[in-house]
Amino acid sequence: MGQDAAEDPGTLITGARIFDGVGPDLIDNQDVLIQNGMIAEVGASLTAPEGATIIDAGGRVMSPGFTDVHYHLSLCSVPVMDMAGSNAPDLDYIGIIAGQEAERLLMRGFTSIRDVGGASWGAKLASDRGLIAGPRVWPSLRAISQFGGHGDANPRFMNPREFGGPENNLERLGYSRIVNGRDDVLAAAREQLKRGASQLKMHLAGGVGTEFDPIDGRQFTADEIRAAVEVAEGFGTYVTAHVYTIDGIKQAIENGIKSIEHGNLIDDEIAQMMADNGVWLSPQVVVYLTFSPDLGPVRLAKGRMVTAGLDQMFALAKQYDIKIAFGTDVVVNPEACADQNREFVERTKWFTPAEVLEQATSLSGELLQLSGDRSPYPGVVGKIEEGAHADLLLIDGNPLEDISILQDYEETLDLIMKGGVIYKDEMN
Repeated sequence: MGQDAAEDPGTLITGARIFDGVGPDLIDNQDVLIQNGMIAEVGASLTAPEGATIIDAGGRVMSPGFTDVHYHLSLCSVPVMDMAGSNAPDLDYIGIIAGQEAERLLMRGFTSIRDVGGASWGAKLASDRGLIAGPRVWPSLRAISQFGGHGDANPRFMNPREFGGPENNLERLGYSRIVNGRDDVLAAAREQLKRGASQLKMHLAGGVGTEFDPIDGRQFTADEIRAAVEVAEGFGTYVTAHVYTIDGIKQAIENGIKSIEHGNLIDDEIAQMMADNGVWLSPQVVVYLTFSPDLGPVRLAKGRMVTAGLDQMFALAKQYDIKIAFGTDVVVNPEACADQNREFVERTKWFTPAEVLEQATSLSGELLQLSGDRSPYPGVVGKIEEGAHADLLLIDGNPLEDISILQDYEETLDLIMKGGVIYKDEMN
């Protein structure tokens, strides 16, 4: 035991049934010692250091804290109608919204998120400094999008900024950066990394939330994609891409993209290509079940198109043993964001509860650390093992038997710990 560990008596948790983030079965008769924000030891009948806090879990299930790798802190509680027009909020307002959402996320059991587009830096910094209760945040900051792409919410005939047009509201709210050409991509990629992005996000296909970008169209040229990848690799990190279609994903992988956001419309060839190249699949389910009528007929039709691909996507991902992370992408719908944990339940149409929990813990933790030296929190995330970050939950009930209990998080999450600090304690 090192000097620092000796100075911190820490916390000893006994009597828990442990889901370690990896195995499908609960582990009994193991204690967990937390010191200096890390898991110092896991073993039977551990002796508490002098002065340590001892918590008897009373048979509750211990799990690593959950991770959502596709979240937008600054957009979750901003209704879609507030994102357009002269009444769109400014970044001061957005920062407050993001901080409030960070606290709600942590109380739902999410101790880590990857924010893949938005003004998340203020909430991340406040959480890291202990000014608010919030998760660890791996920020992408502004998603890089082409003119007429998924990050461009301007009216159809408005010129892009370099032709004299103003920033659109998605740009102004810190969600996207509209670029054209290799030089613009290089500048945007370098800008995000300078500002603290742990990975870059690109839009390589149309999306549901924007009107003029077809789902089946490729966005960006191979040279533009490669430019962002070269910048990311030079910083020791990677690029993740919003893309649904066969052509778009193929172009993404051929040019160095390491993670596919959505991917609903893959086929056998693309699944094999992802597996061969070690490319991650970052899918979502609940977002496709919560579309607001405010989206209008064009966007809703695109939503139905991509929703129809979920069954085949998950079947192929399982068949080709693609690494699958856990994300929700719930945006511009405060009610859907509050029901974020519904994602656990919806995934059981294709996976066992243990597989879903693995996606939300160790697998997503592995994807987070794909950012290498740019990771703001080096080390193991999403596992209960010696040396991992002490991000832990104590759950009243067994989610391996009934994962739906996680939707009732206010009642079932009795203890929430991040970095060894307890943010919720309902153990009595």
